[in-house]
This record gives sequence, structure tokens and C-alpha cells, in this order.
Amino acid sequence: MALLARSDGDEIRRLWEASGLAVEVEPVRGPETGLVMLRGRMGGGGAAFNLGEATVTRATVRLVTGEVGHSYALGRDADKARIAATVDALWQRAEARAAVEERIVTPLAAAAAEADKRRRDETAATKVDFFTMVRGED
Repeated sequence: MALLARSDGDEIRRLWEASGLAVEVEPVRGPETGLVMLRGRMGGGGAAFNLGEATVTRATVRLVTGEVGHSYALGRDADKARIAATVDALWQRAEARAAVEERIVTPLAAAAAEADKRRRDETAATKVDFFTMVRGED
């Protein structure tokens, strides 16, 4: 679910449409958008403080077979939240789990790993090595 929450909504929609896993779902809640308070903490043991608010969209769906799926995602993408909740519910079905992993989770994990590698490479390109030369005047 963390992978789905962090992934791009357009990529999730593309994989969902190509997966052939479309099932009938009953919306239980949402998708609905609201705000959550972000809390921070200074150091390892400092007192918590309110850092600010973030927009979050959540959804809960029920498959006709009874499985319930939930999702939360930053932003206002209601379609992403609904699809992620449906994927969560489908993953709970033993007969659908392998297909969900193969057609949705694995490609999203590969895309996330590629984006992470690209970000690491861009950061490494700006790395500066500092060194100190010792003067021999001791």
C-alpha cells in the first residue's frame, strides 16, 4: 500500500487499465479529500509540534465477494485512491494476489527503483570531495 500511495496516479491508472483486473466494487467511503495535521519533533526526544497541514484523499471499497480495501494518498487524486483501495481488496483474495503482484505491484516497484536510482545519480554528480593538505611547518 505504501508503494501505491507514493506512486504517480497516471502510472497507477495506466497499469490498472492494462491489467485486466477490473472488478465490480461497492464504495464504502469516498473517495473523499481532507486535511491532516503533520507533526514534527526536534531531535530524537523533543516535544512534538504542529508542522503544517497536507491534503489527503482516502477511499474504502468492498468487492462483491466481501473483501474490503482501503487507501490513503497525498493530494486530491480521487481516482488514484479508488484504484488503490480496489487493488488492496483484490490483493486479499488468494486467487488474485499473484496477478495483482505481477501486473501492478512489480511494475510500480520497478518504476520507483528507477526513479530512486536516477535521483541518486543526479545527487552523486554534484558530490564534492574535500581534503585537507597538511603544511609541513610543525
